[in-house]
Amino acid sequence: MLCDPQLLERIRGNLRRFDRLTLGESHHRAAAVAVAVVEEGHGADLPDLARHEVWNPAAALLLTRRSAGLRSHAGQWALPGGRIDAGETPEQAALRELSEEVGIALDERAIVGRLDDFVTRSGYVMTPIVVWVGAGREAIPNPDEVASIHRIPVREFMREDAPLLDRLEEHEHPVLRMPIGDDWIAAPTAAILYQFREVCISGRDTRVAHFEQPKFAWK
Repeated sequence: MLCDPQLLERIRGNLRRFDRLTLGESHHRAAAVAVAVVEEGHGADLPDLARHEVWNPAAALLLTRRSAGLRSHAGQWALPGGRIDAGETPEQAALRELSEEVGIALDERAIVGRLDDFVTRSGYVMTPIVVWVGAGREAIPNPDEVASIHRIPVREFMREDAPLLDRLEEHEHPVLRMPIGDDWIAAPTAAILYQFREVCISGRDTRVAHFEQPKFAWK
């Protein structure tokens, strides 16, 4: 268990009250990502992580850096995830991708809930599935898809300087980024992380689907 046994119920309760937005029928390709809550452990290997105090400091989210050999989004920060196969639910797809990419096999009892659908510039509608992994799970990267695995403390996403919003003249809405250590993560992953912070931890009904994505994420 994580250091605060009430964390799971806090997240579950906030998601249960959250009136999530779904895209419904769409011409976009369907995908799901796992927002996996884990114990921080020794995986927070980013330099100069901010040490802001926040409720439940042992909680972390599992993120990856995509393999440099992938045809799309190579080297970018990502949540474990991918396309939803025929006959799969988003929950089943998220759990399958979690197992395939980082070697963590869970059943549907680990599902806590969903966040808002997010349409990417690359043509996907992503359904974020919040998954409770807890402690004692070893993550092993699939070298075909994952260059590295990182356990980023939830407190890092609670920083006062997050999110970073970049205004672009040609777009109505700003590009959203989430700072981590001396690096940053861009939308769409950053938008999902920000909504996790707002909804699951802070209990605020914050929407993120309108935020823009940087040009390098459009392909």
